[in-house]
Amino acid sequence: MAKILTKSELEQIQSYPIGLSPEKLKEKYGLNIIRKMSDNENIYGCSQKVKDAMKEQLNSLHLYPDGHTSALIRRLAKFYQIKEDQLLAGNGSDELIRLLTRAYINKGDEAIMADITFPRYETNVVIEGGKAIKVPLINGVHHLPSMLENITAKTKMIFICNPNNPTGTIVGKEELAEFIKKVPAHILMVLDEAYYEYVTSDQYLHSIPLLESHPNLVILRTFSKIYGLAGLRVGYGMMNKQIVKELHKVKDVFNVNQVAQVAAIYALEDQDFIRDCAEKNAVERAYVCEQLRKFGLPFFHSQTNFIYVYSQIPVTEQLITKGFLVRQMKLNGYADAFRMTFGNRKDNEAFVEALSKI
Repeated sequence: MAKILTKSELEQIQSYPIGLSPEKLKEKYGLNIIRKMSDNENIYGCSQKVKDAMKEQLNSLHLYPDGHTSALIRRLAKFYQIKEDQLLAGNGSDELIRLLTRAYINKGDEAIMADITFPRYETNVVIEGGKAIKVPLINGVHHLPSMLENITAKTKMIFICNPNNPTGTIVGKEELAEFIKKVPAHILMVLDEAYYEYVTSDQYLHSIPLLESHPNLVILRTFSKIYGLAGLRVGYGMMNKQIVKELHKVKDVFNVNQVAQVAAIYALEDQDFIRDCAEKNAVERAYVCEQLRKFGLPFFHSQTNFIYVYSQIPVTEQLITKGFLVRQMKLNGYADAFRMTFGNRKDNEAFVEALSKI
């Protein structure tokens, strides 16, 4: 059989690394329990209001969802005090990244991003025939002056992950605000704020007020992280209404399922749950950081529900044998590093104990 050729761009792309499931790992290593601390999920789950509301959707599963996600858009607009035509919901913020590159990246266009950041930026740019221009992080943080220096006539898009995944760091608010001002108006400025609800620093930029004065600004957020709806896949973007119109041309008709739409509405309404999760996370983040300092392990100062640690020796495989699944990482010449999602106190104490024995 003759080989069926793919798009040439796929030769530059590798599949996203999805590891073995906890069940497979338990089977492989003979374990009774695996604590999954690898995917930045909310250890506290989702609001009980969401669970109750989802039960009511069982009788309408035979119906297509609202392709306009009207009710969710209406609630988001009210929550953020912006116009409904400035919002677009997606099958996770991943889909919105894909829609942006599908609509705006032409062959030969360039998109600037950090060298170590969410990998789907690069993947989607390359698929559309564009080129990812990677700017090295400095101490785990986006180096905005270098990003400005890399702007050329071919630049179409800039991605800033703030807080950054996988380092958990943020860009200072004054520096980022000034950067946004300097980005030419014909370049899309994409702020991925998937973890912003976890931020406690007063140096974090509140970007929504900038939408009116910067029509090239796109803000991405998600219900997958602190809202605990990772299994339902629903995210949203805030942007100029003209960008929304263009993205509607390339999105799937029914891109957000009905259960996810309803769950997101009820999740948004339970801000007491969100505040509680953020407060618990801040306490556990401080606890884990304190323990890592005692071990003398370098780490980036996180503003999220995860932390990037230089382990100095290989530990991920050994942690699995002790029942802890973390994400192996590489950055700035350190081959031995990992990203760990914070658990509850019981999980974190057990993790620290396991790490101390390696």
